[in-house]
Amino acid sequence: MASNLISIGITAIITLNIFLAIVLIFLERRDASSTWAWLMVLFFIPVMGFLLYLMLGRQLRKRHLFRWEGRSRIGIDNLIDYQIDAIEDGTFEFRLEDTHAFKDMIYMQLRNNHAVLTQDNALTIFNDGEKKFSALLDDLEHAKDHIHIQYYIFRLDGLGSRIYDVLIRKAKQGVKVRLLFDDMGSRSLRKRHFKELINLGGEVEAFFPSIMPLVNPRLNYRNHRKIVVIDGRVGYIGGFNVGDEYLGLDRKFGYWRDTHLRMEGSALHPLQTRFILDWNQASRDQDIEYSDRYFPAIPLKGSVGLQIVSSGPDSEWEQIKNGYLKLITMAKKYIYIQSPYFIPDASFMDSLRIACLSGIDVRIMIPNKPDHMFVYWATYSYVGNLIKAGAKVYIYENGFLHTKMIVVDDEASTVGTANIDVRSFKLNFEVNAFIYDRETSHQLAELFEQDMLLSTELTWELYEERTRLIKMKESFSRLLSPIL
Repeated sequence: MASNLISIGITAIITLNIFLAIVLIFLERRDASSTWAWLMVLFFIPVMGFLLYLMLGRQLRKRHLFRWEGRSRIGIDNLIDYQIDAIEDGTFEFRLEDTHAFKDMIYMQLRNNHAVLTQDNALTIFNDGEKKFSALLDDLEHAKDHIHIQYYIFRLDGLGSRIYDVLIRKAKQGVKVRLLFDDMGSRSLRKRHFKELINLGGEVEAFFPSIMPLVNPRLNYRNHRKIVVIDGRVGYIGGFNVGDEYLGLDRKFGYWRDTHLRMEGSALHPLQTRFILDWNQASRDQDIEYSDRYFPAIPLKGSVGLQIVSSGPDSEWEQIKNGYLKLITMAKKYIYIQSPYFIPDASFMDSLRIACLSGIDVRIMIPNKPDHMFVYWATYSYVGNLIKAGAKVYIYENGFLHTKMIVVDDEASTVGTANIDVRSFKLNFEVNAFIYDRETSHQLAELFEQDMLLSTELTWELYEERTRLIKMKESFSRLLSPIL
Protein backbone atom coordinates (compact mmCIF):
# COMPACT_ATOMS: atom_id res chain seq x y z
CA MET A 1 0.00 0.00 0.00
CA ALA A 2 2.75 2.41 1.02
CA SER A 3 4.74 1.60 -2.13
CA ASN A 4 1.65 2.28 -4.27
CA LEU A 5 1.21 5.72 -2.65
CA ILE A 6 4.86 6.55 -3.22
CA SER A 7 4.56 5.45 -6.85
CA ILE A 8 1.42 7.57 -7.33
CA GLY A 9 3.16 10.54 -5.73
CA ILE A 10 6.22 10.24 -7.93
CA THR A 11 4.03 9.88 -11.03
CA ALA A 12 2.06 12.99 -10.03
CA ILE A 13 5.23 15.03 -9.52
CA ILE A 14 6.70 13.93 -12.86
CA THR A 15 3.39 14.73 -14.58
CA LEU A 16 3.30 18.20 -13.00
CA ASN A 17 6.90 18.86 -14.01
CA ILE A 18 6.19 17.82 -17.60
CA PHE A 19 3.13 20.07 -17.62
CA LEU A 20 5.15 23.04 -16.30
CA ALA A 21 7.88 22.35 -18.85
CA ILE A 22 5.28 22.50 -21.65
CA VAL A 23 3.95 25.78 -20.23
CA LEU A 24 7.46 27.23 -20.08
CA ILE A 25 8.39 26.22 -23.62
CA PHE A 26 5.20 26.67 -25.61
CA LEU A 27 2.98 29.14 -23.75
CA GLU A 28 5.10 31.62 -21.81
CA ARG A 29 7.72 32.00 -24.55
CA ARG A 30 10.53 33.17 -22.28
CA ASP A 31 14.05 33.72 -23.54
CA ALA A 32 16.05 30.52 -23.95
CA SER A 33 18.41 31.04 -21.00
CA SER A 34 15.56 31.56 -18.54
CA THR A 35 13.67 28.56 -19.94
CA TRP A 36 16.67 26.25 -19.58
CA ALA A 37 17.36 27.48 -16.06
CA TRP A 38 13.80 26.71 -14.95
CA LEU A 39 13.82 23.34 -16.70
CA MET A 40 16.98 22.46 -14.79
CA VAL A 41 15.34 23.44 -11.50
CA LEU A 42 12.15 21.47 -12.29
CA PHE A 43 13.91 18.26 -13.26
CA PHE A 44 16.82 18.22 -10.83
CA ILE A 45 14.82 19.16 -7.72
CA PRO A 46 11.27 18.05 -8.67
CA VAL A 47 9.27 18.83 -5.52
CA MET A 48 11.14 21.95 -4.45
CA GLY A 49 11.45 23.05 -8.08
CA PHE A 50 7.67 22.87 -8.49
CA LEU A 51 7.14 25.01 -5.37
CA LEU A 52 9.83 27.48 -6.46
CA TYR A 53 8.15 27.83 -9.85
CA LEU A 54 4.77 28.54 -8.24
CA MET A 55 6.34 31.24 -6.06
CA LEU A 56 8.90 32.72 -8.42
CA GLY A 57 8.41 31.49 -11.97
CA ARG A 58 4.94 32.54 -13.06
CA GLN A 59 4.75 35.53 -15.32
CA LEU A 60 2.82 38.64 -14.34
CA ARG A 61 -0.38 39.65 -16.09
CA LYS A 62 0.28 43.12 -17.43
CA ARG A 63 -3.17 44.35 -18.30
CA HIS A 64 -4.21 47.58 -16.57
CA LEU A 65 -1.59 47.29 -13.85
CA PHE A 66 -0.87 51.04 -13.64
CA ARG A 67 -3.67 53.44 -14.51
CA TRP A 68 -4.33 57.07 -13.70
CA GLU A 69 -6.79 59.25 -15.51
CA GLY A 70 -5.02 62.40 -14.34
CA ARG A 71 -2.09 62.04 -16.78
CA SER A 72 -3.87 64.01 -19.46
CA ARG A 73 -4.74 66.79 -16.98
CA ILE A 74 -1.06 67.44 -16.24
CA GLY A 75 -0.31 67.89 -19.91
CA ILE A 76 2.36 65.20 -19.97
CA ASP A 77 0.70 63.29 -22.82
CA ASN A 78 0.60 66.43 -25.00
CA LEU A 79 4.18 67.26 -24.04
CA ILE A 80 5.34 63.79 -25.05
CA ASP A 81 3.67 64.09 -28.46
CA TYR A 82 5.16 67.55 -28.95
CA GLN A 83 8.69 66.46 -28.04
CA ILE A 84 8.54 63.38 -30.29
CA ASP A 85 7.30 65.43 -33.26
CA ALA A 86 9.83 68.22 -32.66
CA ILE A 87 12.78 65.80 -32.47
CA GLU A 88 11.59 64.03 -35.64
CA ASP A 89 11.31 67.24 -37.65
CA GLY A 90 14.47 68.80 -36.16
CA THR A 91 12.78 71.76 -34.43
CA PHE A 92 13.23 70.66 -30.82
CA GLU A 93 15.06 73.26 -28.72
CA PHE A 94 17.93 71.68 -26.81
CA ARG A 95 19.13 74.28 -24.33
CA LEU A 96 22.59 72.72 -24.02
CA GLU A 97 24.82 70.95 -26.52
CA ASP A 98 25.31 68.24 -23.86
CA THR A 99 21.68 67.28 -24.26
CA HIS A 100 21.56 67.57 -28.06
CA ALA A 101 24.33 64.99 -28.41
CA PHE A 102 22.01 62.37 -26.92
CA LYS A 103 18.89 63.18 -28.91
CA ASP A 104 18.59 59.61 -30.28
CA MET A 105 18.58 58.21 -26.77
CA ILE A 106 16.12 60.86 -25.57
CA TYR A 107 13.85 60.01 -28.48
CA MET A 108 14.00 56.30 -27.63
CA GLN A 109 12.97 56.95 -24.01
CA LEU A 110 10.24 59.35 -25.11
CA ARG A 111 8.64 57.06 -27.67
CA ASN A 112 8.89 53.82 -25.72
CA ASN A 113 8.68 54.94 -22.08
CA HIS A 114 6.84 58.28 -22.20
CA ALA A 115 9.86 59.79 -20.43
CA VAL A 116 9.60 63.52 -21.04
CA LEU A 117 12.81 65.50 -21.23
CA THR A 118 13.11 68.32 -18.69
CA GLN A 119 15.98 70.81 -18.98
CA ASP A 120 15.67 73.11 -15.98
CA ASN A 121 16.70 70.91 -13.07
CA ALA A 122 19.09 71.38 -10.17
CA LEU A 123 20.65 68.25 -8.67
CA THR A 124 22.46 67.47 -5.43
CA ILE A 125 24.40 64.19 -5.31
CA PHE A 126 24.64 62.16 -2.10
CA ASN A 127 27.04 59.26 -1.67
CA ASP A 128 26.72 59.01 2.11
CA GLY A 129 23.66 57.92 4.10
CA GLU A 130 24.07 60.42 6.94
CA LYS A 131 24.15 63.37 4.54
CA LYS A 132 21.31 62.05 2.39
CA PHE A 133 18.95 61.43 5.27
CA SER A 134 19.91 64.65 7.03
CA ALA A 135 18.85 66.56 3.90
CA LEU A 136 15.69 64.48 3.55
CA LEU A 137 14.66 65.03 7.17
CA ASP A 138 15.22 68.78 6.74
CA ASP A 139 13.08 68.85 3.57
CA LEU A 140 10.34 66.84 5.31
CA GLU A 141 10.33 69.32 8.20
CA HIS A 142 9.69 72.14 5.70
CA ALA A 143 6.80 70.39 3.91
CA LYS A 144 3.69 72.54 3.72
CA ASP A 145 1.16 70.65 1.59
CA HIS A 146 2.00 66.97 1.01
CA ILE A 147 4.63 64.29 1.44
CA HIS A 148 4.77 61.27 -0.88
CA ILE A 149 7.32 58.71 0.26
CA GLN A 150 8.03 55.31 -1.31
CA TYR A 151 10.77 52.81 -0.44
CA TYR A 152 11.39 49.16 -1.21
CA ILE A 153 12.65 48.70 2.36
CA PHE A 154 11.31 50.80 5.21
CA ARG A 155 12.35 49.75 8.71
CA LEU A 156 10.98 51.29 11.88
CA ASP A 157 14.40 51.19 13.52
CA GLY A 158 16.42 54.22 14.59
CA LEU A 159 16.41 55.94 11.18
CA GLY A 160 12.90 54.84 10.26
CA SER A 161 11.54 56.07 13.59
CA ARG A 162 13.16 59.48 13.07
CA ILE A 163 11.45 59.78 9.69
CA TYR A 164 8.16 58.47 11.10
CA ASP A 165 8.25 61.05 13.93
CA VAL A 166 8.57 63.83 11.34
CA LEU A 167 5.67 62.38 9.33
CA ILE A 168 3.54 62.36 12.50
CA ARG A 169 4.39 66.01 13.23
CA LYS A 170 3.62 67.09 9.68
CA ALA A 171 0.32 65.19 9.68
CA LYS A 172 -0.66 67.04 12.87
CA GLN A 173 0.10 70.30 11.02
CA GLY A 174 -2.31 69.33 8.23
CA VAL A 175 0.24 68.09 5.66
CA LYS A 176 -1.11 65.18 3.62
CA VAL A 177 1.23 62.21 4.13
CA ARG A 178 1.25 59.07 1.98
CA LEU A 179 3.71 56.23 2.53
CA LEU A 180 4.14 53.26 0.18
CA PHE A 181 6.41 50.29 0.90
CA ASP A 182 7.02 46.97 -0.80
CA ASP A 183 5.45 44.05 1.04
CA MET A 184 8.44 41.71 0.54
CA GLY A 185 11.21 44.28 0.85
CA SER A 186 9.64 45.44 4.12
CA ARG A 187 8.41 41.98 5.11
CA SER A 188 8.34 42.71 8.86
CA LEU A 189 6.23 45.82 8.33
CA ARG A 190 2.43 46.01 8.46
CA LYS A 191 0.00 48.87 8.04
CA ARG A 192 -0.98 48.52 11.70
CA HIS A 193 2.51 49.75 12.62
CA PHE A 194 1.46 53.17 11.26
CA LYS A 195 -1.76 53.41 13.27
CA GLU A 196 -0.95 56.83 14.72
CA LEU A 197 -0.21 58.31 11.29
CA ILE A 198 -3.37 56.79 9.80
CA ASN A 199 -5.48 58.16 12.67
CA LEU A 200 -4.12 61.62 11.86
CA GLY A 201 -5.29 61.33 8.23
CA GLY A 202 -2.12 59.87 6.75
CA GLU A 203 -2.37 57.00 4.29
CA VAL A 204 -0.17 53.89 4.11
CA GLU A 205 -0.15 51.14 1.48
CA ALA A 206 1.86 47.99 0.73
CA PHE A 207 2.77 47.03 -2.85
CA PHE A 208 1.65 43.51 -3.89
CA PRO A 209 0.81 42.39 -0.34
CA SER A 210 0.72 38.73 0.65
CA ILE A 211 -2.60 36.89 0.80
CA MET A 212 -1.45 35.47 4.14
CA PRO A 213 1.98 35.20 5.81
CA LEU A 214 4.51 33.59 3.45
CA VAL A 215 1.89 33.16 0.71
CA ASN A 216 2.31 35.64 -2.12
CA PRO A 217 1.53 34.64 -5.73
CA ARG A 218 3.42 37.74 -6.92
CA LEU A 219 6.47 37.11 -4.75
CA ASN A 220 8.87 37.51 -7.65
CA TYR A 221 7.61 40.92 -8.81
CA ARG A 222 8.66 43.61 -6.38
CA ASN A 223 8.54 47.39 -6.41
CA HIS A 224 12.20 48.26 -5.98
CA ARG A 225 11.70 52.00 -6.50
CA LYS A 226 12.76 54.67 -4.00
CA ILE A 227 10.91 57.95 -4.54
CA VAL A 228 10.16 60.94 -2.33
CA VAL A 229 8.21 63.98 -3.51
CA ILE A 230 7.62 66.92 -1.16
CA ASP A 231 5.05 69.58 -2.10
CA GLY A 232 5.66 68.76 -5.77
CA ARG A 233 8.83 70.88 -5.57
CA VAL A 234 11.57 68.68 -4.09
CA GLY A 235 12.25 65.06 -5.01
CA TYR A 236 14.61 62.21 -4.19
CA ILE A 237 15.59 59.18 -6.27
CA GLY A 238 18.40 56.66 -5.92
CA GLY A 239 19.63 53.57 -4.12
CA PHE A 240 19.22 54.24 -0.38
CA ASN A 241 16.37 52.52 1.46
CA VAL A 242 15.28 53.41 5.00
CA GLY A 243 17.08 51.47 7.73
CA ASP A 244 20.01 51.78 10.10
CA GLU A 245 22.24 49.70 7.82
CA TYR A 246 22.05 52.51 5.25
CA LEU A 247 23.77 54.73 7.81
CA GLY A 248 26.57 52.18 8.12
CA LEU A 249 25.34 50.84 11.47
CA ASP A 250 25.17 47.17 10.49
CA ARG A 251 28.20 45.18 11.72
CA LYS A 252 28.04 42.75 8.82
CA PHE A 253 28.20 45.36 6.06
CA GLY A 254 29.89 48.28 7.81
CA TYR A 255 29.95 51.53 5.84
CA TRP A 256 27.18 51.68 3.22
CA ARG A 257 28.23 53.27 -0.07
CA ASP A 258 25.29 54.31 -2.21
CA THR A 259 24.24 57.12 -4.55
CA HIS A 260 21.09 59.23 -4.32
CA LEU A 261 19.88 62.42 -5.98
CA ARG A 262 17.94 65.36 -4.61
CA MET A 263 16.25 67.25 -7.42
CA GLU A 264 14.37 70.45 -8.03
CA GLY A 265 12.85 71.48 -11.34
CA SER A 266 10.34 70.24 -13.89
CA ALA A 267 11.50 66.63 -13.43
CA LEU A 268 9.32 66.66 -10.32
CA HIS A 269 6.22 66.34 -12.52
CA PRO A 270 7.14 62.96 -14.07
CA LEU A 271 8.55 61.81 -10.71
CA GLN A 272 5.27 62.70 -9.01
CA THR A 273 3.37 60.92 -11.77
CA ARG A 274 5.42 57.77 -11.18
CA PHE A 275 4.57 57.84 -7.48
CA ILE A 276 0.87 58.35 -8.15
CA LEU A 277 0.76 55.47 -10.62
CA ASP A 278 2.41 53.18 -8.08
CA TRP A 279 0.20 54.43 -5.27
CA ASN A 280 -3.04 53.96 -7.17
CA GLN A 281 -2.03 50.41 -8.09
CA ALA A 282 -1.49 49.56 -4.42
CA SER A 283 -4.46 51.50 -3.07
CA ARG A 284 -7.84 49.83 -2.74
CA ASP A 285 -9.98 52.83 -1.83
CA GLN A 286 -7.58 55.78 -1.44
CA ASP A 287 -6.67 56.61 -5.04
CA ILE A 288 -5.06 59.96 -5.73
CA GLU A 289 -7.20 62.16 -7.94
CA TYR A 290 -5.70 64.93 -10.04
CA SER A 291 -5.12 68.20 -8.20
CA ASP A 292 -3.02 71.26 -9.00
CA ARG A 293 -1.47 70.96 -5.54
CA TYR A 294 0.55 67.94 -6.74
CA PHE A 295 1.82 69.71 -9.88
CA PRO A 296 2.60 73.31 -8.96
CA ALA A 297 4.22 75.72 -11.38
CA ILE A 298 7.97 75.34 -10.89
CA PRO A 299 10.29 78.33 -11.34
CA LEU A 300 13.59 77.85 -13.17
CA LYS A 301 15.93 75.97 -10.84
CA GLY A 302 18.89 74.95 -12.99
CA SER A 303 20.01 73.74 -16.40
CA VAL A 304 20.39 69.98 -16.00
CA GLY A 305 18.60 67.90 -18.63
CA LEU A 306 17.18 64.58 -17.49
CA GLN A 307 14.52 61.94 -18.05
CA ILE A 308 12.77 59.85 -15.39
CA VAL A 309 12.67 56.34 -16.87
CA SER A 310 10.68 53.44 -15.42
CA SER A 311 10.72 49.75 -16.20
CA GLY A 312 9.16 46.57 -14.90
CA PRO A 313 7.34 43.37 -15.85
CA ASP A 314 4.43 45.54 -17.03
CA SER A 315 6.62 47.09 -19.75
CA GLU A 316 6.76 45.91 -23.34
CA TRP A 317 10.47 46.80 -23.48
CA GLU A 318 13.27 46.50 -20.91
CA GLN A 319 13.56 50.25 -21.00
CA ILE A 320 16.17 50.94 -18.31
CA LYS A 321 18.37 48.17 -19.71
CA ASN A 322 17.91 49.67 -23.18
CA GLY A 323 19.00 53.02 -21.77
CA TYR A 324 22.08 51.41 -20.23
CA LEU A 325 22.94 49.77 -23.56
CA LYS A 326 22.46 53.02 -25.46
CA LEU A 327 24.84 54.82 -23.10
CA ILE A 328 27.44 52.08 -23.52
CA THR A 329 27.24 52.06 -27.31
CA MET A 330 27.59 55.87 -27.46
CA ALA A 331 30.76 55.92 -25.35
CA LYS A 332 33.98 57.04 -27.04
CA LYS A 333 36.40 57.43 -24.11
CA TYR A 334 35.28 55.65 -20.97
CA ILE A 335 32.47 53.76 -19.25
CA TYR A 336 32.27 53.64 -15.44
CA ILE A 337 29.80 51.18 -13.88
CA GLN A 338 28.97 50.60 -10.22
CA SER A 339 26.50 47.89 -9.24
CA PRO A 340 26.18 45.56 -6.25
CA TYR A 341 24.95 42.79 -8.55
CA PHE A 342 26.50 42.29 -11.96
CA ILE A 343 24.69 39.46 -13.76
CA PRO A 344 24.18 40.87 -17.26
CA ASP A 345 22.40 39.15 -20.11
CA ALA A 346 24.10 38.33 -23.42
CA SER A 347 23.31 41.71 -25.02
CA PHE A 348 24.83 43.62 -22.11
CA MET A 349 27.94 41.43 -22.03
CA ASP A 350 28.41 41.78 -25.79
CA SER A 351 28.12 45.58 -25.66
CA LEU A 352 30.79 45.81 -22.94
CA ARG A 353 33.09 43.33 -24.67
CA ILE A 354 32.83 45.32 -27.90
CA ALA A 355 33.61 48.52 -25.98
CA CYS A 356 36.67 46.88 -24.39
CA LEU A 357 37.91 45.49 -27.69
CA SER A 358 37.43 48.93 -29.27
CA GLY A 359 39.88 50.50 -26.82
CA ILE A 360 37.30 52.21 -24.61
CA ASP A 361 38.27 52.43 -20.93
CA VAL A 362 35.70 50.17 -19.26
CA ARG A 363 35.75 50.09 -15.46
CA ILE A 364 33.36 48.10 -13.28
CA MET A 365 33.12 48.26 -9.50
CA ILE A 366 31.40 45.62 -7.36
CA PRO A 367 31.28 45.02 -3.58
CA ASN A 368 33.58 42.79 -1.61
CA LYS A 369 30.86 41.86 0.88
CA PRO A 370 28.02 39.77 -0.61
CA ASP A 371 24.46 40.07 0.68
CA HIS A 372 23.23 37.24 -1.62
CA MET A 373 25.78 34.45 -2.03
CA PHE A 374 24.63 32.95 -5.37
CA VAL A 375 24.39 36.44 -6.85
CA TYR A 376 27.88 37.28 -5.62
CA TRP A 377 29.54 34.26 -7.23
CA ALA A 378 27.62 34.76 -10.47
CA THR A 379 28.85 38.37 -10.46
CA TYR A 380 32.43 37.16 -9.99
CA SER A 381 32.04 34.87 -12.97
CA TYR A 382 30.82 37.61 -15.33
CA VAL A 383 33.44 40.20 -14.39
CA GLY A 384 36.11 37.56 -14.98
CA ASN A 385 34.99 37.28 -18.60
CA LEU A 386 35.26 41.05 -19.04
CA ILE A 387 38.72 41.29 -17.47
CA LYS A 388 39.92 38.96 -20.22
CA ALA A 389 38.48 41.36 -22.81
CA GLY A 390 40.32 44.31 -21.26
CA ALA A 391 37.95 45.75 -18.65
CA LYS A 392 39.27 46.92 -15.30
CA VAL A 393 37.37 45.52 -12.34
CA TYR A 394 37.52 46.95 -8.83
CA ILE A 395 36.40 45.29 -5.61
CA TYR A 396 35.15 47.93 -3.16
CA GLU A 397 36.73 47.30 0.26
CA ASN A 398 35.34 50.12 2.42
CA GLY A 399 32.06 48.43 3.42
CA PHE A 400 29.20 47.52 1.10
CA LEU A 401 28.76 49.05 -2.37
CA HIS A 402 25.07 49.39 -3.26
CA THR A 403 25.10 52.22 -5.80
CA LYS A 404 23.58 51.74 -9.27
CA MET A 405 25.39 54.15 -11.54
CA ILE A 406 26.79 54.41 -15.06
CA VAL A 407 28.83 57.37 -16.32
CA VAL A 408 29.98 57.82 -19.92
CA ASP A 409 32.64 60.26 -21.20
CA ASP A 410 31.86 63.01 -18.62
CA GLU A 411 28.78 63.68 -20.78
CA ALA A 412 25.87 61.50 -19.64
CA SER A 413 25.07 59.33 -16.67
CA THR A 414 22.33 57.46 -14.88
CA VAL A 415 21.53 56.96 -11.20
CA GLY A 416 18.58 55.03 -9.83
CA THR A 417 17.36 51.72 -8.49
CA ALA A 418 18.14 49.25 -11.31
CA ASN A 419 21.01 46.81 -10.83
CA ILE A 420 22.85 45.09 -13.69
CA ASP A 421 20.90 41.84 -13.52
CA VAL A 422 17.90 40.03 -14.97
CA ARG A 423 15.82 40.77 -11.88
CA SER A 424 16.13 44.53 -12.34
CA PHE A 425 15.81 44.32 -16.12
CA LYS A 426 12.68 42.11 -16.21
CA LEU A 427 11.11 41.34 -12.83
CA ASN A 428 11.37 44.33 -10.50
CA PHE A 429 9.64 47.66 -10.90
CA GLU A 430 12.53 50.15 -11.17
CA VAL A 431 13.12 53.86 -11.81
CA ASN A 432 16.26 55.73 -12.94
CA ALA A 433 17.20 59.28 -13.74
CA PHE A 434 19.06 59.53 -17.07
CA ILE A 435 21.12 62.71 -16.91
CA TYR A 436 22.48 64.71 -19.85
CA ASP A 437 24.84 67.15 -18.16
CA ARG A 438 28.63 67.45 -18.17
CA GLU A 439 29.02 68.87 -14.67
CA THR A 440 26.84 66.23 -13.00
CA SER A 441 28.44 63.40 -14.95
CA HIS A 442 31.90 64.69 -14.08
CA GLN A 443 30.99 64.79 -10.38
CA LEU A 444 29.75 61.19 -10.54
CA ALA A 445 32.93 60.12 -12.35
CA GLU A 446 35.03 61.78 -9.65
CA LEU A 447 33.11 59.84 -6.98
CA PHE A 448 33.88 56.63 -8.87
CA GLU A 449 37.57 57.52 -8.99
CA GLN A 450 37.58 58.30 -5.27
CA ASP A 451 36.03 54.88 -4.64
CA MET A 452 38.85 53.31 -6.68
CA LEU A 453 41.25 54.45 -3.94
CA LEU A 454 39.23 52.34 -1.50
CA SER A 455 39.16 49.32 -3.79
CA THR A 456 41.38 46.46 -4.94
CA GLU A 457 41.77 45.88 -8.67
CA LEU A 458 40.86 42.34 -9.67
CA THR A 459 43.51 41.59 -12.28
CA TRP A 460 43.49 38.58 -14.59
CA GLU A 461 46.37 37.07 -12.60
CA LEU A 462 44.41 37.36 -9.32
CA TYR A 463 41.28 36.03 -10.93
CA GLU A 464 43.12 32.97 -12.26
CA GLU A 465 44.38 32.19 -8.73
CA ARG A 466 40.90 31.46 -7.36
CA THR A 467 40.40 28.00 -5.89
CA ARG A 468 38.54 25.08 -7.44
CA LEU A 469 35.76 25.54 -4.90
CA ILE A 470 35.25 29.14 -6.00
CA LYS A 471 35.24 28.05 -9.65
CA MET A 472 32.53 25.49 -8.84
CA LYS A 473 30.48 28.11 -7.01
CA GLU A 474 30.81 30.44 -10.00
CA SER A 475 29.77 27.76 -12.49
CA PHE A 476 26.73 26.69 -10.52
CA SER A 477 25.61 30.25 -9.78
CA ARG A 478 26.05 31.22 -13.43
CA LEU A 479 23.72 28.40 -14.48
CA LEU A 480 21.06 29.85 -12.20
CA SER A 481 21.75 33.47 -13.15
CA PRO A 482 18.75 33.84 -15.52
CA ILE A 483 16.38 33.27 -12.58
CA LEU A 484 18.36 34.84 -9.71
